[in-house]
Amino acid sequence: MLSLILLVLCLIILPFLMFFHKHRTIKHYPIGPKGLPIIGNLHQLDISNLYLQLSQLSKIYGPLFSIQLGLRQAIVVSSAEIAKEVLKTNDHLFSNRPILYGQQKLSYNGSEMIFSQYNEFWREIRKICVVHIFSTKRVAYFSSIRNFEVKKMIKKISGHASSSSVTNMSEVLISLSSTIICRIAFGRSYEDDGNERSRFHGMLHELQALFAEIFVSDYIPFMGWIDKLRGLHGRLDRNFKEFDEFYQEIIDEYLDPNRQQTNEEIIVDVLLQLKKKRSFAFDITFDHIKGVLMDMIVAATDTTSATSVWAMTALIKNPRVMIKVQEEIRNYGGKKEFLYEEDIQNLPYFKAVIKETLRLHLPTPLLVQRESREKCSIDGYNIPAKTILYVNAWAIQRDPNIWKYPEEFYPERFLESSINFTGQDFELIPFGAGRRICPGMAMGVASLELILANLLYSFDWELPHGLVKEDIDTEMLPGITQHKKNPLCLVAKIPK
Repeated sequence: MLSLILLVLCLIILPFLMFFHKHRTIKHYPIGPKGLPIIGNLHQLDISNLYLQLSQLSKIYGPLFSIQLGLRQAIVVSSAEIAKEVLKTNDHLFSNRPILYGQQKLSYNGSEMIFSQYNEFWREIRKICVVHIFSTKRVAYFSSIRNFEVKKMIKKISGHASSSSVTNMSEVLISLSSTIICRIAFGRSYEDDGNERSRFHGMLHELQALFAEIFVSDYIPFMGWIDKLRGLHGRLDRNFKEFDEFYQEIIDEYLDPNRQQTNEEIIVDVLLQLKKKRSFAFDITFDHIKGVLMDMIVAATDTTSATSVWAMTALIKNPRVMIKVQEEIRNYGGKKEFLYEEDIQNLPYFKAVIKETLRLHLPTPLLVQRESREKCSIDGYNIPAKTILYVNAWAIQRDPNIWKYPEEFYPERFLESSINFTGQDFELIPFGAGRRICPGMAMGVASLELILANLLYSFDWELPHGLVKEDIDTEMLPGITQHKKNPLCLVAKIPK
């Protein structure tokens, strides 16, 4: 019996000993913080501010360093030069996604763009979405929805201004962003029904939290029982079921032959029409449609609202910039009641404010993880296949070697610079770069610019009585998208 027990223990321990021996013998592998056997550095990571923690480690170990996530190897990139090497020069080698349990569950096993593997399916689903959902023509088509909802927001805040009441900007902008994307994706809004609004935002908040969670089973498979003890599996199953029923309700509504027809062609309608055509390399299923709708919710709702809040936060903390950008907007707008998207294209300082907001307060500080498809060399280091890649865009966009006064909100830095956020300049990559760049960038920026331009055009902004700009904090909530932790509350004044 003793011999049998020893044999079983050897069979369990031997693979781990072989793994760590192999890891130690990789020639010229990036250095990193020391970890414990088996768990590596997992116990040292704090998901609430992982981007900041990794930025601090880069100051010790350099712009390319390694961390050990249980039995999986990972590297962290914190410089524009090396980001260019992995996201452009070797983009084809780092276009995979690591297979992580929570992400796979919520994305219908990668039946969409963000979390699917780099293969023929991904090329086809991305092509479908780029051509039929995120094209310039389609973004323009949805401008009427954006205009309508932003006008409603302005009217609501005008009521606050008339009564000199405080406006919770975080609440207003989250509501607006979710309404815009829900109308574009589903053809409906949940903001007028208190119960439905509460249900939707509760589901969305939990979805974001689950995407940010670390599942031990992803890195140490035989310790997956810890996830069950923490209640992660139960939370994941509940959230998946809630959203699955939510998507199915919408799909059933659009499949109902007795449904009242409208002139608006929204995303779920487009996807259902494509499903009928059967003219693609694979047959579009309801899971594919649900996966793409999940992408829309995750990538569009939270990022737009978070960035809008950060922009207003930065401006209220920097009155000089606020005055300057409002002068530009109002000089151009004249006596117009509302600024439309074509008006915004003629506002260079306003555009610089948008860029500076995305530099200093990018919505996703750590780009979505990638994984190497085969062994390669990065910055002279040997990187094995199946290595997880983190690109710390937050650290890159605050790098003092690139940016003068990197912690200062200074839009003027972009007035004489051609640097843009479209993925060609690796100093500024809030939407990523390469094959995995966010395909919905144009749609998100269109909403962001329209919202912010009209907030600045229609109102003067002050802090509530008794507060000064130093009282406005910049703490962030945990999650893939970095929301301001404490609500931004301001007082709107109608300009004289």
